Amino acid sequence: MRHIISIGDFNRKEIDALLDHARQIDQRKYDKNVLYGKILATLFFEPSTRTRMSFESAMARLGGTSLSVGSVEACSIAKGETLADTIRVVSGYADAIVIRHPKEGAARLAAEFAAVPVINAGDGAGQHPSQTLLDLYTIRQSMPIDKIDVALIGDLRYGRTAHSLALALSLYNARLHTISPKGLELPATLAAELSERGMEIVEHDDINEVICDLDVLYVTRIQRERFPDTASYFNVASSYRITPELLVGAKKHLIILHPLPRVDEIDPRVDELPYARYFEQSRNGIPVRMAMLMRVMQ
Repeated sequence: MRHIISIGDFNRKEIDALLDHARQIDQRKYDKNVLYGKILATLFFEPSTRTRMSFESAMARLGGTSLSVGSVEACSIAKGETLADTIRVVSGYADAIVIRHPKEGAARLAAEFAAVPVINAGDGAGQHPSQTLLDLYTIRQSMPIDKIDVALIGDLRYGRTAHSLALALSLYNARLHTISPKGLELPATLAAELSERGMEIVEHDDINEVICDLDVLYVTRIQRERFPDTASYFNVASSYRITPELLVGAKKHLIILHPLPRVDEIDPRVDELPYARYFEQSRNGIPVRMAMLMRVMQ
């Protein structure tokens, strides 16, 4: 049994192997009934569209089935049941568990009590390994990942997708550029860990300083709930908006990624430009999550 809790649990060889497998799946080179008779439980204690649906779609495409509690209000946690007990019970109903939880560390706790493999689908401001793997897969479709320049822009303090991606990119000798509002910078502990891994991190106050040097621009939503009032939020959000005008002079092979959902941080006009890869990125969740499910359930 192998849980998938953090991208930090993978080495580069393991990541490359999983992405190679996802590419084979994308080319329809897989057994469509490989997980026939298997059951996946999806426990989502936070709202989700893409992650939940893509895991369930991935399971169906492999011949398996999925079950879910629906919402937090519909499960026994609403009655006071502990997460540990919920996991123990669900382990008896399914062959693997995908969990999303608002508290950092919840997925690792679930793995301690589960009798079946656990996949972390996002835990608070912690990790989101399946998102990172599909991000890497999308990058690799356009360019080799080694030694590229990647900018993370938006909420880098609480953005688990940015945290996971930064850790993964440190395995590929990438240079990391960060652009974020004051107070929402990359956590100091994560920055220190990345530096220990040998990653070069360059902080910028303005995206214009670096846009022409980038291979990948990874945009994240600036969360309105982090600001004391609406006016403060809009003052910040308006300065972190990607527009066609901003992209004049960008490298021709630049790709723009976003874990979605977006609010207004990317101008809809960008959707029509060749740089935009965020909807393709979302679609890539299917083959990548199929490879993940096969890894833990075969």
